[in-house]
Amino acid sequence: MKRNSRLSLALHTLGHMAGDPSRIRTSAEIADHAGTNAVVVRRVLGKLREAGLLTSEKGHSGGWRLTKHPQDITLADVYLALDERLVAAREDTSTSPSASSCSVEHRLQERVAGILADVEKDLIRKLSETTIAEVGHA
Repeated sequence: MKRNSRLSLALHTLGHMAGDPSRIRTSAEIADHAGTNAVVVRRVLGKLREAGLLTSEKGHSGGWRLTKHPQDITLADVYLALDERLVAAREDTSTSPSASSCSVEHRLQERVAGILADVEKDLIRKLSETTIAEVGHA
């Protein structure tokens, strides 16, 4: 599951946290376990904190902890918290100097965007059916 490394990192981390939800984990500990940099961990977990899935405590004994029971966090919650969609937000290209006047390209982009939007709705629905507790470290 490495297509989106941020999603993979987030799910992996929360899966381990599900095993002991009250335990505080440092960014360095998570980074070491995931084989990545602590800065990357803080960026990803910061998004989860903004979404209310994690809390962070500063200081010598600080770190990251779940704010909800693992049974109350779905894979969709994590996916949506990272705010990385299959379909990018549409921008107004009518005034862009690089906007294509090709009608085929325009129709193609519209069709593909519509298909991806449908796929993403199905993805979110399916992700909503699984909790962190179900896939986490028990």
